[in-house]
Amino acid sequence: MHSSRVYKGIRGEGVFRAATIGALALLCLFFVGILASLFTYTDWGTMAKTLFSREIFLAIRLSVTTATIATFFAVLIGIPAAYAISQTDFRGKSVVDTILDLPIVVSPVALGAALLVFFNNPVGMGIEKYFLRFVFEVPGIVLAQFTVVSALSVRLMKSTFDSIDPRYEQVGRTLGCSKVSVFFRVTLPLARNGLIASCILTWARAVGEFGATITLAGAMKPKTETLPVAIFLSLSTADIEKAIAVIITLVAIATTALLVLRKIGKRGYPV
Repeated sequence: MHSSRVYKGIRGEGVFRAATIGALALLCLFFVGILASLFTYTDWGTMAKTLFSREIFLAIRLSVTTATIATFFAVLIGIPAAYAISQTDFRGKSVVDTILDLPIVVSPVALGAALLVFFNNPVGMGIEKYFLRFVFEVPGIVLAQFTVVSALSVRLMKSTFDSIDPRYEQVGRTLGCSKVSVFFRVTLPLARNGLIASCILTWARAVGEFGATITLAGAMKPKTETLPVAIFLSLSTADIEKAIAVIITLVAIATTALLVLRKIGKRGYPV
């Protein structure tokens, strides 16, 4: 009787393992199949010509530049914000936490539309008139990307700060360090690895941002033509091969970012 139960248990574990691995394999095959279709559909000569065209080069440069600027500001404000939400208890914390989640769950198109409405009210119009123009301009791309990725940046960095044992800070305080000194000399060095990973993921997401960008900054060649916008414009004119070339470029950028992230992980960087 006992051996029969053991046999059934082992058999059940085998079925469970096969089911989980099968689900994983099915999902991987689904995505691989989608990517493989890109390479089998297009003509390689035409794709190579498109990839090295001036328009695609400008789109790549614009995407990388704006994403880098947006990521810089997202990290600059995200580090103290993530530390505050992670290590500080205050009244209304759950409300703040919910607000920070909104840009993650709300459609980017809706965020872009909200920004567009903002710049059509007196405050936004004043900013546009006396400080900097955002609507249908390159700064609008940066603002749209920042709006979408800033909450993601805070969430990723909050996880990093959550994983740090508070005893390290307590030891620093007992040794006579101020709160500011402990933050810069103890907490940030411990969080550095996770912050690097957060920056990479935030930047990769900013490069692929489309919905808020096209709503606020528009789709004007080559003025506000980022890589996702270039895909949209190519599909709208039925230029499928150009669209595929840009998609492959985006996939290559994302893959490179993920490979760097995996390499960092192997070196002991907590993600």
